[in-house]
Amino acid sequence: MTFPADMHRGFALRSYLAASYLIPLLAKPMLRRRLKRGKEHPTRWPEKLGRNLAPRPDGALIWLHAVGLGEVLSLRGLIERLGQARPDLSFLVTSTTSTSAEVFAKNAPPRTLHQFLPLDAPAFRRRFLDHFNPDLCIWVEQDLWPGMVSDLAARRIPQCMVAARMNATSFRSHEKAASLYRDLYGAMTMITAQDADTATHLAKLGAKVKVTGSLKPAAPLLFCDMTELSALRRRFAERTVWAVAPAHAEDIALARAAHMRLCEADPSALLIIAPRIPQDATTQSGPRRSKGEVPTPEDAVWLCDTYGDLGLIYRLAQTALIGGTFNEVEGHNPWEAAALGCAILHGPRVANFKSDYAQLAQASGAMQVATAGDITTALLSGDLPETAKNASKAIKSASAQTDALAADLLAVFERTATS
Repeated sequence: MTFPADMHRGFALRSYLAASYLIPLLAKPMLRRRLKRGKEHPTRWPEKLGRNLAPRPDGALIWLHAVGLGEVLSLRGLIERLGQARPDLSFLVTSTTSTSAEVFAKNAPPRTLHQFLPLDAPAFRRRFLDHFNPDLCIWVEQDLWPGMVSDLAARRIPQCMVAARMNATSFRSHEKAASLYRDLYGAMTMITAQDADTATHLAKLGAKVKVTGSLKPAAPLLFCDMTELSALRRRFAERTVWAVAPAHAEDIALARAAHMRLCEADPSALLIIAPRIPQDATTQSGPRRSKGEVPTPEDAVWLCDTYGDLGLIYRLAQTALIGGTFNEVEGHNPWEAAALGCAILHGPRVANFKSDYAQLAQASGAMQVATAGDITTALLSGDLPETAKNASKAIKSASAQTDALAADLLAVFERTATS
């Protein structure tokens, strides 16, 4: 095993580390501006300065970091497997966005706490690491903080990077700082990628990589209030319910156009719109969940303009049109909806989830659509129940990769614990 303390610190990394001493000069003014704009948690933002940290759990602690909401939720299946194999372990999850903390709180696995990752300044890093002193650090997908990687290596805390994702555009950006990333990847005991393209890109940057697939198919079911679910299912029992989520403007426009056509054949049909950013729904018409409004039989659309309700929405809907697949967003996670029995529809733009949609396509577990007419045709086709069953089979197959990854990570942890 390569020991993290042997990390090479070339000129680019040394320059970054020197510059990181300037971060505290800007940190508080920047965070306060973001706080005023609602982009930071109102009470927990000092965590980004390494302050007001939650108590450290007793015993061995595995720390996992992912940048935002989707990545954080994807960690749950991996944590669940690690925790089942080693009931003595506790887990720390860090992220950078306030929404990730809000939604993860409803879905956190047992023995798992969430904190915001401190900004990458020496004093902030030191306070965080002195306090939590993790036994293993797992970086997920693509978010690496050079100063923290360097400090972990100096403390001989092993690090792994898992489920890495890097498309051609991201590779070109990373290539401009190739020497920096070569040092960071060299500090990792293990690196795994979601797909072959990512593995190729990482290898060109000096990483030793194996492909282990996405974490997302193995994630547990999203949380919802089961009492509310039962009441809404009774209310919508005689209606065809479908959803567009997490939705952007292009997705919503197509879904509304498709729904108008659907209602000509099925006047009772209900479309649930779940905007990726709830504030973006202010110009949309229809009853709003944020106001406590529930659709009447006369309402054809329901705006679920709140965070953390996809678990409810996907349980209510028979079909989900996955948003971000018609614009530059290039896709959102289809597995959460598929795991809850939704038939999956999606647009042609899925570059950020290329391997996920490829797995579903290979299993005939999703249908690609391009126009509002395509969507309506799919909804009326009668093929969607079989599509949903096929997706369930794909989930079982894809989840096996996370089982193997959890075993590999525990092997790293156990070798380090006994070295």
